[in-house]
Amino acid sequence: MTAILLLLLKACVGLIIFAIGLDSTADDALFLVRRPGLLLRSLLAMYVLVPLAALALVGWMDLAPGVELGLLVLAASAGAPLLPRKLLRIGDGAYTFSLVLLSSLLAIVVVPAWLALLGPFFRTPLELSAGDVAWLLAKSFLLPLAVGMALRRAAPGFAARWATRLIGLAGMVLTACALLLLALHWDVLIVANYGGVFALMALVALALAAGHLMGGPGADDRTALAVACASRHLGVAVLVAASLPGPRTAAILAVYIVASAVVTLPYLRWRRRVSAAASV
Repeated sequence: MTAILLLLLKACVGLIIFAIGLDSTADDALFLVRRPGLLLRSLLAMYVLVPLAALALVGWMDLAPGVELGLLVLAASAGAPLLPRKLLRIGDGAYTFSLVLLSSLLAIVVVPAWLALLGPFFRTPLELSAGDVAWLLAKSFLLPLAVGMALRRAAPGFAARWATRLIGLAGMVLTACALLLLALHWDVLIVANYGGVFALMALVALALAAGHLMGGPGADDRTALAVACASRHLGVAVLVAASLPGPRTAAILAVYIVASAVVTLPYLRWRRRVSAAASV
């Protein structure tokens, strides 16, 4: 059952990315390339500050091994394929799409490097080759994205009508799968205890803070980068978790999905109010 739920999680990520393609153009991808300062701050926040925050939490807290591994997986799994769902009605869609695309492509190099660097700190050396990550991103990110963008060109009316609906549907199924995974492995919560859940929530909060501070003067850019930092690449995280013995780390990822929603939703409500007030 755990394997089926992990497959469903991957499928939901793929469907969301397909829907992103329905709502994006090739020109959107160049948004960050044309803004090198924002690009540098975005990458620094996502790929450096968030992993360092995970290291700090592990050094400060006495955590169960499964929680430590979960933090390792999440810290290393940079990328933001689920970002657009969380930023509906906020910010520049071009920045969001460009951030999703560039961060996922960079994951090919950065994820294996961070796993190699962080593994000894977590007493669990892990190896994931750039080829494994590249293959994962090719079939679960680039392919559905390209299909969605091609369909947008061929049937713009269909794309406009279904992009947001598909993102919402896949997001609901993703949350349901996370809750079922938790129900199947409820004992993980006992092992993790309050400290483990707090550590996951703290990682999300620190990631939000890092992105918000590094997003620059633009209010919407701050919001997008904050949520990008908190939204780790679940496709990569599931790939790493599946390579670990036992279901505990996969279940910790489910705890993260729930913890991420609990911490991120109040932040998004606040940022939506700020965005609405600025547009008046």
